[in-house]
Amino acid sequence: MTKLAGKSAVVAGGGKNLGGLVSRHLAGLGANVAVHYNSPSSEAEARETAAAVEAAGGKALLFQGDLTVPANVTALFDQAKEAFGGVDVAVNTVGKVLRKPILETTEEEYDSMLDINAKAAYFFIKEAGRTLNDDGTLITIVTALLGAFTDGYSTYAGGKSPVEHFNRAAAKEFGTRGISVNAIAPGPMDTPFFYGQETPERVEFHKSQGMGNRLTNTSDIAPIVDFLSTDGHWITGQTLFANGGYTTR
Repeated sequence: MTKLAGKSAVVAGGGKNLGGLVSRHLAGLGANVAVHYNSPSSEAEARETAAAVEAAGGKALLFQGDLTVPANVTALFDQAKEAFGGVDVAVNTVGKVLRKPILETTEEEYDSMLDINAKAAYFFIKEAGRTLNDDGTLITIVTALLGAFTDGYSTYAGGKSPVEHFNRAAAKEFGTRGISVNAIAPGPMDTPFFYGQETPERVEFHKSQGMGNRLTNTSDIAPIVDFLSTDGHWITGQTLFANGGYTTR
């Protein structure tokens, strides 16, 4: 399939896990991909993803940087535009998970969680709006916890929840240029980020709440990014809960 032939994408957190699969999927649809990764510790995986993009026939750009610094977000989009001649799809998979009671959460943890999950998302949306070509696509990964009533995840769910309001404003502001703006809310995802926050017993509980008695897989979410970037472009201003029935609103 080459529905994105001649087009280019920026994927924040695009080197591994869900972001790595999204980068590969978009390349498979014909896109060039700017693969962002946060720190040198994930460089090897990001290089593997970039190699897969090029093996699919696209051009790849590697970009390392902390996206809680707005200047780095600007540089990511500027470099992608310079390398590819424009940007058509922007996907932000960046996030940080913390399970901790409110009474035990420090100011430093709060600041870090809100910086990564809300501030970086806001400036990613801003720079996408500045840079995306007309009729582009902007997607942010959030969490099914936005539809849950639970303990422990105050700074994670709380940090992701502003993205819905950022998106609604952006969908109206960017919509005059044909840019669609959406969020995808996976359930607990079968990646290393999840298991570090949960006990084996809670993992089994989370599995029991999803269809098929399993967690969300990255392979459940990447095709939704594909759809929103192509045939589903008319959808905008929405949060799509894709979690096997784990939760809803």
